Amino acid sequence: MKLIDEETGYEISFRQVKQEEDLERLHHWHHQAHVIPFWKQNFPLPDYKAHLQKLLDDRHQTLYIGHVNGEPMSYWECYWAKDDIIADYYQVDDEDQGIHLLFGPNEYLGKGLALPFLRAMTAFLFQHEATSKIVAEPDIRNEKMIHIFKKCGFEPQKEIELPDKRGLLMFCERTSFFRRWKNVNFIEQQHV
Repeated sequence: MKLIDEETGYEISFRQVKQEEDLERLHHWHHQAHVIPFWKQNFPLPDYKAHLQKLLDDRHQTLYIGHVNGEPMSYWECYWAKDDIIADYYQVDDEDQGIHLLFGPNEYLGKGLALPFLRAMTAFLFQHEATSKIVAEPDIRNEKMIHIFKKCGFEPQKEIELPDKRGLLMFCERTSFFRRWKNVNFIEQQHV
């Protein structure tokens, strides 16, 4: 998927992760100081390779690399909530989807990219017409990301104790998302 965020002018694109193409990139990103505390996947390369393959083989989720103006800079896990551990923490609907994300290279931090990317991915997931809710559960310590989720339209629900973190369960409802962003148009250019 490739589109132009008309509000910012950024060309935003997402493509599915490929083990052979993305292994070293994702391994490197998971070793960044700003990523380690929240993802805890700074494994040695052979272990990370096995971990990534397990994620790629998991049919309840799809992994993406996000690009800005053609440059890879973010990683996304988009999943069906009913098949995820998150379903144990709220009244899940069969069509609810969820998002995990990270920005890899330091040079893309603090550049105002998080909101346009999250907005684009949320709009992309809402293209599945039966989905009325997108869920997220950022680490409760990750105040910057929680702030971005709120700006995008995600509403805090409750703190939850997940196996790997204390998270803040957040929901983004279809109607409130499109009401909030009614003046932002994404022009899909082509599928990549």
